[in-house]
Amino acid sequence: MTIEHKTESHGKIFTNGLINLNSYIEKAKILIEALPYIKNFSGKIFVIKYGGSAMKKESIKAAVMQDIALLKLVGIYPVIVHGGGSEISEVMEKMGIKPKFINGLRVTDKETMDVVEMVLSGKVNKEIVNEIQKHDIKAIGISGKDGNTIIAEKKIMESYDLGYVGEIVKVNTEILWNLIKNDIIPVLSPVGKDEAGETTFNINADNVAAAVAIALKAEKLVYMTDVEGVLGDLNDKASLISSIALSEVPSYFENGTISGGMIPKVECCVHAVKNGVKSVHILDGRIEHSLLLEIFTEKGIGTMFEEY
Repeated sequence: MTIEHKTESHGKIFTNGLINLNSYIEKAKILIEALPYIKNFSGKIFVIKYGGSAMKKESIKAAVMQDIALLKLVGIYPVIVHGGGSEISEVMEKMGIKPKFINGLRVTDKETMDVVEMVLSGKVNKEIVNEIQKHDIKAIGISGKDGNTIIAEKKIMESYDLGYVGEIVKVNTEILWNLIKNDIIPVLSPVGKDEAGETTFNINADNVAAAVAIALKAEKLVYMTDVEGVLGDLNDKASLISSIALSEVPSYFENGTISGGMIPKVECCVHAVKNGVKSVHILDGRIEHSLLLEIFTEKGIGTMFEEY
């Protein structure tokens, strides 16, 4: 069905051509589908771990920021925890420092830690804040060191030393709550310090996001990744498992459905749900508006972990 669309300006009628009314009806249906989710989640906290390709491609980055702005405008309180591993490596190489990894974990000596803090708490953090504020949404970037938000200790490995890589001891939520209550989106870099305030640590952003979600009693924790979610068959993207109960996770580990780099991420999901987060989602951050599609549509596009 099409209709002729006209506009009136200063008493004159101008024809703008034909509009497909059905396309507008479809858009209206999408908004209606989102309505119960908006109603249910208004006033709730969503912790979003932002990283991977979603941080690199400009069109995807812009879409993520639009999604976050929309969440805020419909009454949800987003809290952003970001990564930035590739940016750290790029800056290190420009400075003539060779990045070193053991089993996928960055070895962080004192020189590397200085770069990590500069890139994460400086460059990346402030870029995200700026992108959010382009949508007239207030955001403030902080590091886990600010206000003693993240207290950490050295991560001890049996056979090797990772240097200044930390594990979370506790999360102090005072600054986060103050920002949330003042209608400001917190953007947190995954850097913490020890109890004495003398040593700075580089901390895995997935772990920080889970710990922050638990501490804030978040409704949802969302991991934006470079994979579709959990696939029943790694060679078949159509085999995406949309929902997983915690009781099902051990069998997925055993049969290899969840393997490799997905294991620690799923362990974060399980830990968060077991400690009070209502649901955790793994989304493909390479898809524009994946955040909205997962949260505000019935089917979603990622994998959700729940207690049921």
